[in-house]
Amino acid sequence: MPPLTPSVTPDWAYEREHWRRGYFRVAGVDEAGRGAWAGPVTVAAVILPGLAMDYPFRDSKQLTAPQREEYAAEVRRVALAYAVEHAWPDEIDELNILGATHAAALRALERLRPPPQALVTDYLKLRVRIPISAPPKADVLSYSVAAASLLAKTERDAVMRELDRQHPGYGFAAHKGYGAPAHRAALERLGVSATHRRTFAPIRRLLEGSEGGLFPAQP
Repeated sequence: MPPLTPSVTPDWAYEREHWRRGYFRVAGVDEAGRGAWAGPVTVAAVILPGLAMDYPFRDSKQLTAPQREEYAAEVRRVALAYAVEHAWPDEIDELNILGATHAAALRALERLRPPPQALVTDYLKLRVRIPISAPPKADVLSYSVAAASLLAKTERDAVMRELDRQHPGYGFAAHKGYGAPAHRAALERLGVSATHRRTFAPIRRLLEGSEGGLFPAQP
């Protein structure tokens, strides 16, 4: 299956900066689901072989669902190490979404064997004791981060399909917990489920019973 033609092709520029300093195990880190109203935020960490090869890996948003699955399998096949961690709604509500994303990222990094010597993240400024590059749009620019984006997206999509079976009627398999019109309508009809993020504003408004529900009157 040929890849889509993206506007930007990833390269090894950020990894090479670490390689020049003697850090050859560089982990790419990316997340999926930060803006969703339900389900986990999912973080993946991937160390690719430091061979500066060209891969078909791209930011997961630039690929079709079958391509994401195909390339995620290739990431698992070629990676020196990889790990995926979830932060579930209770952790998100306790720590806030950024704190929960950081916590899941650190758990994923702890599981990498061999451990990373440096990181490239998609603007995720983790507090770590190894060198880190955190440029914006790194999932588009870096092969390592693109690989992580593929694992995070496909793993989270699988979770949302399972949550769709556990909580029928919300349409999680289709919209993946984001604020789509069908999700809004299901919330108005069914109320808040156990897998919704209660501190997110639309969900909080429903729980508080504010007038207008998810559609407050415009000033």
